[in-house]
Amino acid sequence: MIFLALSTLIAVVPAYQMQATQPLPSMKNYTEDEMAGLHVYTAENCVACHTQQVRNIEMDEVWGDRPSMASDYYYSKQRLDVWRQSPSLLGSERTGPDLSNVGQRQPGLEWHLIHLYNPRIVSKASIMPSYPWLFTEKYSHEILENDVVLPVPDKYLNDTSKKVVATAKAMQLVAYLQSLKQAPLDGLTTVDFIPSQREEKNTTGTATSPLPDGAKLYTQTCSSCHQTDGKGLPGAFPALAGSPIVTAENPEQLVRIILQGYDARSEFGVMPSFSEQLSDEEIAAIANHERSSWGNKAPSISVEEVKKIRDYVQSISQ
Repeated sequence: MIFLALSTLIAVVPAYQMQATQPLPSMKNYTEDEMAGLHVYTAENCVACHTQQVRNIEMDEVWGDRPSMASDYYYSKQRLDVWRQSPSLLGSERTGPDLSNVGQRQPGLEWHLIHLYNPRIVSKASIMPSYPWLFTEKYSHEILENDVVLPVPDKYLNDTSKKVVATAKAMQLVAYLQSLKQAPLDGLTTVDFIPSQREEKNTTGTATSPLPDGAKLYTQTCSSCHQTDGKGLPGAFPALAGSPIVTAENPEQLVRIILQGYDARSEFGVMPSFSEQLSDEEIAAIANHERSSWGNKAPSISVEEVKKIRDYVQSISQ
C-alpha cells in the first residue's frame, strides 16, 4: 500500500499534471527535420553530457535568459502511444554546456557542423568526441547541388583531395540544435534567478563607459568561430586581428555584418545575423572590443552610431 501510494504521488499525479501543461504562445511545433534531429540527438546519447534545463540559480544565467519551465518541454515531451512517452532530455550531467538556448547563442549552421565533425577545430580544449560517421567525404566532381560542404581547414582532413559533406542525419541534428531557443514569456511571470552570495562584479560599465563588458560578450558570442585571440580559423572563419573591415575608420560595414550576417566569401563559413540576439549596446561593446584588441587600433563606436545603422538596415529591408 505504501509503495502504491508513493508511486501515485511521485509518478502518476505528475504525469497527469504534465498533460495539462500548455506551450507558450510563441512556441512552434517541431518541423519534420527537427523531430528527426531530436531522434538523432537521442540515438547519439548527447544527453549524457549536455543538459537542457536552465536552473533558477545565478550561475545558470549564462545558459538562458530565464529559468526553464514545464511549457518549454511541451513539444519534446509527447506520448508515443498509450504506454510510452518520448524520452526525457533534461539530462543530469553538464560535462558540456547546457543546450536549452543554444540555437540563440550559436545560430550558425557551419559552426555546428564543424563542431560535430571535429570539436577541436573550433574549441582546442574541447573534450567532446567527434562524430565523423555523420559525414562523408567526396571528390569535387561527386558533390551534388544540394550537398552541404564543410569549410574544414586542410590540416584536419584525412584526404585533402576530398571535401567533407554533411549527411542527412547531420543536417537533421543541427536543425534540432538550432531550434533550441527559449521562447519569450510575453507577459507571463516566471521565477527569477536566485542571486549568489559572492560579491557582484560590475559588468555593465562605469560612469565614463556605460557599455556592457565587450570582452565577455565577445567570448560568449564570437570567440567560438573567430577564436579568443581574434585569429580565426584558416579555411573556416576569418581573422579579426588586422582585418581592414574591423579597423576601418567608418564602422558601418562591421556593424552591418553583425546585424545582417555575411556570406560573400566562399572560402569561409556563413556568418549568421545577430540582429535579434544583440542589443545596440551589446553590439557597440563587442565592436569596440574587436577594434581595440589583438593589435587593432581603431576609434570606438557609440550606441547612437549602431542605432542609426540598425535603423538604416531595417529601412532598406522593408
